[in-house]
Amino acid sequence: MSERFDAIVVGAGQAGPSLAARLAGQGQSVALIERKLLGGTCVNTGCTPTKAMVASAYVAHMARRSAEYGVRLTGPVNVDMAAVKARKDDVVHASRNGLNDWLSGTENLTLIQGHARFISDHRITVGDRTLEAPRIFLNVGGRAAMPDYPGIDDIEILTNSTILELTAAPRHLVVVGGGYIGLEFAQMFARFGSKVSIVERGPRLLKREDEDASQTVSDILSNEGIDIRLNADCIAFAASDNGPIVRIDCSDGATEIAGTHVLVAIGRQPNTDDLGLEATGIKTDDRGYIVTNERLETLVQGVWALGDCNGRGAFTHTAFNDFEIVADNLEGGNRSVETRVDAYALYTDPPLGRAGMSLAKAQESGHRVLIGKRPMTRVSRAKEKGESKGYMKVIVDADRGTILGGAIFGVGGDEAIHVLLDAIQSGMAYTDLKRTMHIHPTVSELIPTILAELEDAE
Repeated sequence: MSERFDAIVVGAGQAGPSLAARLAGQGQSVALIERKLLGGTCVNTGCTPTKAMVASAYVAHMARRSAEYGVRLTGPVNVDMAAVKARKDDVVHASRNGLNDWLSGTENLTLIQGHARFISDHRITVGDRTLEAPRIFLNVGGRAAMPDYPGIDDIEILTNSTILELTAAPRHLVVVGGGYIGLEFAQMFARFGSKVSIVERGPRLLKREDEDASQTVSDILSNEGIDIRLNADCIAFAASDNGPIVRIDCSDGATEIAGTHVLVAIGRQPNTDDLGLEATGIKTDDRGYIVTNERLETLVQGVWALGDCNGRGAFTHTAFNDFEIVADNLEGGNRSVETRVDAYALYTDPPLGRAGMSLAKAQESGHRVLIGKRPMTRVSRAKEKGESKGYMKVIVDADRGTILGGAIFGVGGDEAIHVLLDAIQSGMAYTDLKRTMHIHPTVSELIPTILAELEDAE
């Protein structure tokens, strides 16, 4: 016999718990199903643990630079990876326990541990239980994608999840993949004391960014002793007595790298392959993402897909915004995912904050573009902090006078970018932001200055 609920939420990542609690708060009976850990990727293997470890790596890096600031430390700087991990675990457990306390104490909400599978459009099994509801919300997240490279089964591979469990820094970490996840771990472990090599199939790192971002991050990482191998178009793995070997076929340099550990960070894939979607009318695209409309409704009436599994963003903030859109629409709103502005950050040090269109995308889209740019060496706050790597860039539509996008690659860039994000979302004329007085000394204060110095993009 089926257990009936008003709503079933599958997955307790960033969208699921908030939606379940909101519906339960309205008096609806809600089942929230989670097969592993509350909080999903962000809390357990994503933002929370990695940024805790990035913080530890930053302290180690700054300790080594202390003499630049007139601070003298005696002896070498050593990193206790077991202590780094323990601190990270404490932060994660606090977040997860807080979430558990909140959900467990929510009236009308039933928390169910187990693997959910569809048996029809509105019926789900979890172990020996069968649940049904007129409304089902999928927030099943994603996981590290594994390439079908030759020899990959012959060596032990680290993912963004398993690398978090290391209690000793690798002697030589080889990172396969030059995207956001790979670069963050590369710099982090270099600062923990590992020798680090990055292997990227393409001609540059951060391929979705403008070339100035690729060059900047390459310079930053190279200056910290990280070896970068590009155009590695024939990657393969092999085991040896001394550790794993990554074989590459590049235009120059050695054809193989002998490491002690290999991190594969080539992207993510949605957790949709074991949901039993074949028993429903829910469709996925050729990459496994659930097909939705702009309101995040699937092809089955009464079923929605939120977060990483819908292919409309793979970030905590996009997942939470999915929740806000769906929840508001359930209460009579008419919100669309198509109206939000792309925004994200790369948490290397310094960070890259991005909002809206890149320069390349703006030009491809047919905009006549004005651009303003300033190196961080001309930003007082950056110089005062001794962290003047990077640049600030703003992209403006020359005909409409609105801001199309921007990048702040430098100290505070992940925070300052919100000035541009808010301006883009509101449709503010760039001249209004140009005339706004900002606080000195900050990174954000240079945004009006840059807008007063716009030039035609080449």
